[in-house]
Amino acid sequence: MDWSMIFELIDPRLLIVVAACWVLGYIIKQTPRVPDWSIVYIVLIIAVWLTIGLLGWSVEALIQGILAGAFAVFGHQAVKQPVKAVKDHEESMD
Repeated sequence: MDWSMIFELIDPRLLIVVAACWVLGYIIKQTPRVPDWSIVYIVLIIAVWLTIGLLGWSVEALIQGILAGAFAVFGHQAVKQPVKAVKDHEESMD
């Protein structure tokens, strides 16, 4: 899938929501009592809430919020996993 296609799906005004969700997800991850499996759902709820706050309530805002939350989680994993793979590879070479 082409990145430009993904950017066309998300309203450009919501890139701040994506960035905020990325940061909030990182902060939540550092919280010891929050289980890892719940972070995706928390980020999703925050993204929908922020999107509805920016765009007003509509089905489109709900969908945009879901897309923004998913994009934040995907973006985080797209950065984290290759870094982890390189680190694991370097450790196995030692």
